[in-house]
Amino acid sequence: MKKSCSRLSVVIFCHISMLGWVNAGGFDSFTNPVYEGADPFVYRHTDGLYYFCQSEGDRGVAIWKSDKLTDKGIKRLVWKAPDKGWNSKQVWAPELHYLQGRWYIYYAADSGKNIDHRTGVLQSKTQDAQGEYTDLGVIYTGDEIETGKNNRWAIDATPLEMNGKLYLIWSGWDGHDDNNQSLFIAEMENPWTVKSNRVKIAPNDTYVWVRVSESPNKKGLNEGAQILRNKDQIFVIYSCSGSWEHTYKLGQLSIRAGQDPMNPENWVKKAEPVCAGTDTVHGVGHASFTSSPDGTEDWMVYHSKISKERGWQRNVRIEKFDWNADGSPRFPIPTTEGTVLKKPSGEKPPVKGTSFTDSFDDGLWDSWQYFGYNRFIDVRNGQLHLGIDPGWGTANNYRCGEKAMVRNAVWDNFTFSAKTKIVKGERDAGLVFRVQHPAVGYDAMKGYFAGIMPGADRAILGKMNGRKWIEIKRADLSVEAGKEYTLEVCVRDGMIQFFVDGKLVIDAVDDEYTSGYCGLRIVSGEAAFDDVLIRADQR
Repeated sequence: MKKSCSRLSVVIFCHISMLGWVNAGGFDSFTNPVYEGADPFVYRHTDGLYYFCQSEGDRGVAIWKSDKLTDKGIKRLVWKAPDKGWNSKQVWAPELHYLQGRWYIYYAADSGKNIDHRTGVLQSKTQDAQGEYTDLGVIYTGDEIETGKNNRWAIDATPLEMNGKLYLIWSGWDGHDDNNQSLFIAEMENPWTVKSNRVKIAPNDTYVWVRVSESPNKKGLNEGAQILRNKDQIFVIYSCSGSWEHTYKLGQLSIRAGQDPMNPENWVKKAEPVCAGTDTVHGVGHASFTSSPDGTEDWMVYHSKISKERGWQRNVRIEKFDWNADGSPRFPIPTTEGTVLKKPSGEKPPVKGTSFTDSFDDGLWDSWQYFGYNRFIDVRNGQLHLGIDPGWGTANNYRCGEKAMVRNAVWDNFTFSAKTKIVKGERDAGLVFRVQHPAVGYDAMKGYFAGIMPGADRAILGKMNGRKWIEIKRADLSVEAGKEYTLEVCVRDGMIQFFVDGKLVIDAVDDEYTSGYCGLRIVSGEAAFDDVLIRADQR
C-alpha cells in the first residue's frame, strides 16, 4: 500500500475523439454471461441510471448503480439480515422500486426453514437508492386480512401500479404447508401494507410445460412474476417448472388497462412458453425488463443455470427483445455463451486510457468491473482480493477464474504492473491485458494473461480466445504462496515482455490482440493485489 498517495484512484483518459479507434477494436459489443447471480432485477430511474438489486449470498441485499446494462457498476451493501429472527436466513430475489417518492426493496426471507418464508419490505431513509434503509417488517399475504392471522408462504413479490391503485403480486403456497406455488395478487394501502385478502391469478398447472420437470405427474409451479407494459396491455412474465431444473422457463399472463386485476377471469394465460432454454443454455428464468440508455431498444435481464445438473448455480444474461403484431413481447432464443452481441443502443464505449493507478486505500473497488461469484471479491487491508472467502453469505457459489477489469478504458501499447500475492492455492494469478469481450467463465475473454504459479514454480504467458486457453511461453521461477511479487508487462505492438520483481522472465511476440481492457485474474484459490499502475506508451 502506498501510504504517500494523496489520491487513491486516478484515471486519466484521452478525449472522446478516440471513439473510432475504440469501436474498431470491437468494444461496441459484448458476450454473455455478463455477471454471476440469480433472480436479477434492474430498475432504470429518472436519472437515467440503472439500479441492479441482488441478494448478497442469501444474507443481505446489495444495490449496484451504473450507466450501462453490460456493467453492473458500483456496488453497495444496503441491508444485512439480522443474526436471528424471521428474516435472518435465505434472503431471496430482492427487488428495488421507486414508489410514492421513496425507494422500497421487496424481498423474501425466513428463519432457516423454507416453510417459514415470508415477504418483507425495506424503505429508504433518503433519496439515495444505495443509502440506508429501514426494515418495515413482514407484509401480510394470507386469507384473513381482518385479523392478520395465518400469514402464508410468499416469495418473489413485485408491485403493480394499475388503474390508479397499487397492488402486490407474489408467488405463494395455496395452503400452509402444501408447497404448491401459484401467483397471487392483493391490493395495497401503501407500499408496505396490504389491504385485501389474496386472490390467485391463475391455475399453476394448466399446461405440462409449467409443471416441474415438464412431467404430467408432477405439480405446477409459478414464481418470479415481473411486470411488462406495452400501451394499454399489461403483461406478467413469470417463471415456471422449478428453478433447480434445466426446464425452467418463462410464461406469460396478460390483462388490459382498465380491467380489474383482482378478478382472475380478466387474466389471459398464453398457451406456450415465451422464452425457454436450448441445448446450450439451461434453466432460463426470472427475467426483468428495461430499455437501452437512449430509450430506443427493449432489453431483458435473466438468469440461466451453468449446467443441466439440478441445482442453483447460475449466471446472468442480457438480450434485446421486440414486439409481436398483437402487442405482446417477442423474446429471443437465448444465445450460446461467447456469442458476440451488439451493446445496447446509446451505451457509452470505453475511451483510450493513458494512465491509471489504484492502491485501494479507500477500501473500495469502484474503478473495477468484476466477473465472478459476487462474494469472491473484496478490499481488505488496502488490497484487492479475488477468490476471497467472505466468511458469510456464499450460497450457490462456484469458481470461474475470477477477474476484474479497469472500468471504461482500453489500452494498446502500455506498461502495466501490480503487486501480487497468492494467499491460498497453487494455481496461477496475475495480469490480463488487451482483453476484449470479458464475461463470466474461466476462459471467457479474448486477450492475454501473464501470471505466476506457486504449485509449479512457474511464470506463464498465454492467451484466451473466449473458449479455451492457449499457452504462449513459460519460464521456471521460484514462487511462494503468501509472498508478494511485483508483476509487470510491457506491451509494444506485437512484443510482450513479462517481468517479476524487475527481472525479465518471459519475452515473446504475439499480435493476435492489439488493444483491450487491463485487469487482474486468479484461476482458483485466493490472491491479493495492490499498487496497480498502467501507463500508456506515448510514442
